[in-house]
Amino acid sequence: MGTRKTKKKIVVIGAGFGGLNAARPLAKECYELTLIDKTNHHLFQPLLYQVATAALSPGDIGIPIREIFRHHKNTYIIMANVVSINKKERRVLLENGDEIPYDYLVVATGARHSYFGKDAWEKYAPGLKTLNDALHIREQMLISFEKAERCEKKSEAQKYLNFAIIGGGPTGVEMAGAISEIAYKTMKRDFHRIDPKNANIYLIEGHPEVLAPYPKSLRDRAMKDLKKMGVTLLTNQRVTKVTKEGVYLGKRFIESRNVIWAAGNAASPLLKTLDTPLNKAGQAIVEPDLTIPSHPEIFVIGDCSSVMQANGSPVPAVSPGAIQMGKYVAKIIKKNIPPKERKPFKYFDKGMMATIGKFKAVAASGPFRLKGLLAWFAWAFVHIFYLIGFRAKIVVLAEWLFYLMKSQRNIRLINHPMFDDKTPKAKRVGSKKVTYKKVVKEPPPPHHH
Repeated sequence: MGTRKTKKKIVVIGAGFGGLNAARPLAKECYELTLIDKTNHHLFQPLLYQVATAALSPGDIGIPIREIFRHHKNTYIIMANVVSINKKERRVLLENGDEIPYDYLVVATGARHSYFGKDAWEKYAPGLKTLNDALHIREQMLISFEKAERCEKKSEAQKYLNFAIIGGGPTGVEMAGAISEIAYKTMKRDFHRIDPKNANIYLIEGHPEVLAPYPKSLRDRAMKDLKKMGVTLLTNQRVTKVTKEGVYLGKRFIESRNVIWAAGNAASPLLKTLDTPLNKAGQAIVEPDLTIPSHPEIFVIGDCSSVMQANGSPVPAVSPGAIQMGKYVAKIIKKNIPPKERKPFKYFDKGMMATIGKFKAVAASGPFRLKGLLAWFAWAFVHIFYLIGFRAKIVVLAEWLFYLMKSQRNIRLINHPMFDDKTPKAKRVGSKKVTYKKVVKEPPPPHHH
């Protein structure tokens, strides 16, 4: 009798666009596949800002990983945090001490927001990468309107009605447009003591224009649309400090309790344990076949990898790039292609798009440029198409149709109490309700000359 052939062990770290598109083709093959992620869900990140701005619910853009792979008995799903990778022994070490052996390893851990060495700013300027980030930003924004409603003076309420978004890339532009629609349309009839239309939305960008990588005509259109929507563009300006009271742009100070960071990304620190060359953003500098030097069994893909195109520019850290990388790696593993016979990864640029508001978007693909209504429909179609799960597609489509008709964002729920030590509750004495004359009492912002 012959010896029993051992199944190859494949480990994929991360269930984002890259990891999922590597794992799904491999799950259909005769391998022992292990997929590890910190969470139990795949997240459709391009629509995360819509959760943060009360347009969609978390379940609309997230799907349980186990549901995706429920028909594949050879696939093991582990919800855990990976702390290191042992290249010599080919093992992945988990936070609880477990070790997972591999024959092939795919690292697709994505990226987190980077504060360029100013990590203390994160406390006051959260980024937007996870569902927790989105829910935190949403609640902070909604609570700010509630706090403003309880202020005695308009000047005191204004700090809760000022919104500062740092970073004029697609996420910053989409957030600024969405907050504008919330303040000026959705919330305008919900309050009686304040007028949400008094909100100030600042979009801060270090470059002369927003959407820097986009064609000039689309950058101009985006800036024009944002200004029409009431967004104040602060271009060619850099943030020098972020505090509890607000944002400093050199000597200029913007008082705000709603600061959102959309200015930069850094790859997962897990890559440092690979002991391989990294770039300034912490991405692994990979070979043309997306492996790290001297280790053809370890692939690094998506936002955590740096691979150069034939024209000398890096593959952009966007979801189409991660999807293509995942499929490329799956093909190599399935066919067991030796390192010397692997064709270099080639990125097919499908273009770029960003939505600004209702019927307002910009898109570029090859020589084609789309603006306004046509670009918005193209953006909506692409995002619906790439959502995973029939239910998600239907629900998101229904939410958008309702929004287009009514301009309403319906997920305006606050799950946590808004009161803290500095915001006293109204008290009841017997049957009489006693309120504080001055509801919100916080230290004044620093004085500037």
